[in-house]
Amino acid sequence: MVTVPEYGVPEYISLRYMDGIEITRYDSDTRRVVPVAQWMKKVDPKILEEQTETSRGLESTVKFYIKLEMIRLNHTEGYRCVQWMFGCELRDDGSTTGYAQLGYEGKDFLVLDPVQLKFIWLTDEAQSAAQTLNGPSLQVGERMQDYLETECINWLRKCIGYGKEALNKRVRPKVKVSDQTVNGVAKLHCQVYGFYPRDVDVKWQKNGIDVPSYEAKHILPNSDGTYQIRVTVEVLVEDREGHSCHVDHASLRHTLIVNLEPKSGSNTVGIVIGVLVVVIAVAAVGFIVWRKRSGKRQTLGFFYALNIACYMALQI
Repeated sequence: MVTVPEYGVPEYISLRYMDGIEITRYDSDTRRVVPVAQWMKKVDPKILEEQTETSRGLESTVKFYIKLEMIRLNHTEGYRCVQWMFGCELRDDGSTTGYAQLGYEGKDFLVLDPVQLKFIWLTDEAQSAAQTLNGPSLQVGERMQDYLETECINWLRKCIGYGKEALNKRVRPKVKVSDQTVNGVAKLHCQVYGFYPRDVDVKWQKNGIDVPSYEAKHILPNSDGTYQIRVTVEVLVEDREGHSCHVDHASLRHTLIVNLEPKSGSNTVGIVIGVLVVVIAVAAVGFIVWRKRSGKRQTLGFFYALNIACYMALQI
């Protein structure tokens, strides 16, 4: 494997999230799973040791896989990046679901079809890899789906128990509205920040009628575990009066409404948006578990099969 020690970036990084909160971290330098969320420090050390062994097995698999793809695609020089992301969800009604997808060089490569239990190739270059994984003697897709439905869900239930208090907290959002005028068009900004949980509905209205926003609405994390979002609409300057921002969130009993001041002269939003940038070089794995959403049968069955698949493909 090619490393980039001059940048201080581990060759392999594995992160686990729950409801958008990073709960554990593993990398090729420490080779141990360590708790990140405060409440995860209550986890039995034996469980963390089990997760460490699983992560080491996955690290070996991903490293082997990236070597395979470099040979297949004749990428024998430079830096290469594999991103392996999978997760499961436990819904309020008790039903479960999961997903798995793989990226190569920053592009979508393979995705698991949970119905056919096969990996679907998303580029022509990925076809050979998918056919190897889907081979009748390996059936890696079935093993992956089994992992998502058992071990992943069981692990998620444990995490819910450890972090129940933190995950059930409700933090009321703060709201700031402002506007700026550019070439006769008024941009109305509604900045909502400091809220938890993540789900929120923010929209602009005028006289009770929704005003559509054509900008993407991105919910971003804050360093303290809360979230923020900005929703912007464009209106004619002479039509800016009477607008209000409406916020619905689990922490609120009623919709929070903040009116745009009639003669606001603000040209700035007034809130600095913090952006967390995570650099993952060469080989990276994200394990994502969402709300009431993580298990143990055939713990390493999928990873073992994937290693076999990579080995067999190298012999082709």
